Amino acid sequence: MEPTLIAVLVSLLCLVLIGAGIVLLRSRAAGELEEPPSSAEASTAPKGLTDRFFSGLTRSRELLAQSLGLALKAGGPLDERLERLEEALIGADVGVKTATALVQAIRERARPDATAESLRQLLREELLAAIGPARGLNPAPEAGPLVILVVGVNGSGKTTTIGKLAHRYKAQGRSVLLAAGDTFRAGAIEQLKIWGERAQVPVVAHQEGADPAAVVFDGVKAGQARGVDVVICDTAGRLQAQRLLMDELGKVVRVLKKAEPSAPHEALLVLDATIGQNALLQAREFQSVVGLSGVVLTKLDGTARGGVVVAVQRELGLPVKLVGLGEGIDDLRDFDPVAFVDALLGEG
Repeated sequence: MEPTLIAVLVSLLCLVLIGAGIVLLRSRAAGELEEPPSSAEASTAPKGLTDRFFSGLTRSRELLAQSLGLALKAGGPLDERLERLEEALIGADVGVKTATALVQAIRERARPDATAESLRQLLREELLAAIGPARGLNPAPEAGPLVILVVGVNGSGKTTTIGKLAHRYKAQGRSVLLAAGDTFRAGAIEQLKIWGERAQVPVVAHQEGADPAAVVFDGVKAGQARGVDVVICDTAGRLQAQRLLMDELGKVVRVLKKAEPSAPHEALLVLDATIGQNALLQAREFQSVVGLSGVVLTKLDGTARGGVVVAVQRELGLPVKLVGLGEGIDDLRDFDPVAFVDALLGEG
């Protein structure tokens, strides 16, 4: 091959490589090849909590915005404006029962010539009253570990929530142990072990198909023997309509009490915020079997149904204690009612 031809080919190859490098850099800059942030990155540049809620509730807020302007603006009979407001709340998945109660409370307090701003303020006050004050996770008992039982259906983000919760406690300087009680779903034990490695906490596990109650029992006993601060117990994801599996969950609770009579000190239901009013059906059934102490609402950053928070707390008396606002290991946050309501109404 002629030297001149070789030189030309080498030059073309260099140009191709340079061009590919430029495209790669531009793609990264545009976010096309963006990798999930590490926990360190997530910690160094957090958004304000209201901003996180505001971003996460974009679609819920848009649904309300389409109707709130008409419902709240001055002019027209008050009943007509409140009727439009009720429709807007139902559209944001607050639920018919809760939306009706909120509007009735506003009707009793509003003046016939109420301004848009006064109605918005009344709505804000009634939403906050329906949700209630912020409720954090229960404190540890005087003796022994804090035992947390986590339940929920497959796909709700249950195992991911457990990993984030373990990381949260570990970051607070507490020792944590995980019990892999989801022996039903293929790969669930390995998935929890991966999260255990990420959070740097040990995992007590049996083989796939083992008795989940036995795993949870061994996990709590191991936690007691090792003197750990927190034991978080995973359970098999199940649909609330699967009676046999729900009965098995009841057995897990009974056996858990044999290991520690006061346990579970926290029974958390992980709910996928994107399922809207179906979350109420799940919560009612799990409540009857487990006796829930609170809810973790996941995927709040990508839903049009953020109003279900109001319904869960008002209709079931179950506080939303934690929310998932992203995919990072640090994206499990305490639920803040004020930040939530202000974000839902487009304020703050």
